Amino acid sequence: MKLTPSHRLYGLGAILLVSLTICSRNFSRTGEPSFIIPLAVAGVAYLLAIRDLRFTPTFPKRVIVFGLALSALWHLQFLRMPPGLDDDVHRYLWDGRVQRLGYNPYILVPSDPALASLHTSETRTLNNPEVPSPYPPAAQLFFRAVTAIHESISALKVAFVICHFGIVFVLLDLLRCTGQGEHWVLAYAWHPLLATEVAGSGHVDIVGVLLLLVSASALVRRWRAVAAVSFVLAAAVKLLPIVVLPLYWKRVRLRDGVPAAVVLGLLYVPFLNHGRIPFGSLASYVQRFRFNDPVFATLERVAAPQVVVGLAVLVGLLTAMWMRRKSAEGSSDSFAWPMTASLLCAPVVYPWYMLWLLPFLRSASTLPVTIWTLSIIPTYYVWHLRTLGRPWLVPDWIMVLEYGSVAVAAAIIAFLRFGRSATLPCSAGRVK
Repeated sequence: MKLTPSHRLYGLGAILLVSLTICSRNFSRTGEPSFIIPLAVAGVAYLLAIRDLRFTPTFPKRVIVFGLALSALWHLQFLRMPPGLDDDVHRYLWDGRVQRLGYNPYILVPSDPALASLHTSETRTLNNPEVPSPYPPAAQLFFRAVTAIHESISALKVAFVICHFGIVFVLLDLLRCTGQGEHWVLAYAWHPLLATEVAGSGHVDIVGVLLLLVSASALVRRWRAVAAVSFVLAAAVKLLPIVVLPLYWKRVRLRDGVPAAVVLGLLYVPFLNHGRIPFGSLASYVQRFRFNDPVFATLERVAAPQVVVGLAVLVGLLTAMWMRRKSAEGSSDSFAWPMTASLLCAPVVYPWYMLWLLPFLRSASTLPVTIWTLSIIPTYYVWHLRTLGRPWLVPDWIMVLEYGSVAVAAAIIAFLRFGRSATLPCSAGRVK
């Protein structure tokens, strides 16, 4: 008996559930085979699911509900685990805590012995304690709000998972509004990195992703002021969305940009230092931090890091300008490609940076980007190398695998499109 797309999706969902459950049980061994292998299996199952989602016009609602319920199950598996070897969430807890104690996280250096009494057992293990916080003001205020409710790593992780499910609801609404199949919500909800990096490690990026998707949805509905304000808030969580700014040109009126500018100014007010806007350790991030950056590393040999970072931003902006002209209004591709282009040139490309792309990957043209969100999985091996005392560097063979997969996928898509465009004129010439 031939399996229907719905039955295949049920089976692939079950494989994802089993694989990610095994992965969650080995979360403290990030980078080891017991973690990477089941995560890779989940990635393969996800790609097969994408194939069925792409070639099946509609699915029964019960399939979508079942898929979202499975997603909730494996998120709960990771949610109950400690954050593992990645410790950004401990910095979030520190930032929220010191704000509530009346301090400025852009000024305090956590390793300062004079601040030892401000630490808790959960904040003493934060990363890079020799520098102040690099996170923009919307992220800081989010940390403060969550820790005011309950000061713990668990509370932050729960808040991030709530944002994830907020994305699910906004995406469903956007799919209905644009006439796309609601089953595409599973292309987002089933991605393995959401389990590891949101429910598992707990990364603030998911807050910005929610705000950016709200902005994209508001843009489609022509709620221009909402689109402008939510875009500013997203960029004030992490700076990456700045590169999609050209997409708002002539779609958002000047009078709609005024409240957005006011909101941005108000976000910085609590953190002003003698009337100056603080940037924390952002300069140190540009100067010192490197990970999974083959393009940046190549360009840095001939230019200062600040120049190369500026180039990465420029590449994203130019891509957004091109997409603004070529893509239909409300196209998800127009959000995905500028951020992808900028990330390719960035000094740091961690797996959780891929979260920004996930709600916008719904077309055949973005398949290479989808591949990248999965081919980045082997970089987790570096976390294992760190426990062995090895340098914080991605081995060359992993970068070849990661970026080579993207290049091969892009080449195949280009070849198929070229073949199709060459065939069509020939076929047209034979019509009598």
